[in-house]
Amino acid sequence: MAGRVVKQARAERTRAAVLLGAAEVFAEHGFSGASVMKIADRAGVTLGGVYFHFRSKEELARAIVTGQPDFVVPPDSSKGLQRAIDVTRTWARQLVESPMLRAGARLVWEQDRFMEAGENSHQQWTGLVIADLQAAQDAGELAPGVDIKAMARLVVNACTGAQMHSYVETGHLDLPERVEEIWRCLLPALGASGEIEMRDGR
Repeated sequence: MAGRVVKQARAERTRAAVLLGAAEVFAEHGFSGASVMKIADRAGVTLGGVYFHFRSKEELARAIVTGQPDFVVPPDSSKGLQRAIDVTRTWARQLVESPMLRAGARLVWEQDRFMEAGENSHQQWTGLVIADLQAAQDAGELAPGVDIKAMARLVVNACTGAQMHSYVETGHLDLPERVEEIWRCLLPALGASGEIEMRDGR
């Protein structure tokens, strides 16, 4: 039993190292410029160690992109509209330092090369924002008649564009301010009731 636990822990550490190494390589070189050998070298494992956990470079890229929401955890618990704001601001603040988020931001531009049919990062994030806005609407936080789906798409599109322009102009350093600006413009259109906080997402 003890031996099995040790092996499992070792396997989990190796998988985590491979994911981190892959994220760093993808963030630096993009999907096309990355190779499994580069990822193995960066992770400090053998090629066999990579292939034990992931069958291909495509599978690694998919795991990073589809796992993006798991890497964005706001420091404070919230729900509804406040949660949507907290998640986007936490993402914006962590993007500079997180290899996983940097890789995800770069990989979304090449996702047609590795995502399977029906998978789409933008749709994934839109679905999450829809859930938060629906909770806000159910709680009476939003004005009647707000188009939840359209507003969620607008939030995701605006944050994606802000990320791209922020990278070009400041290397993402001003992304939190850009995301906050997006929300300050959108809140009147949402007719938000109650006090909404622009919390520190560090």
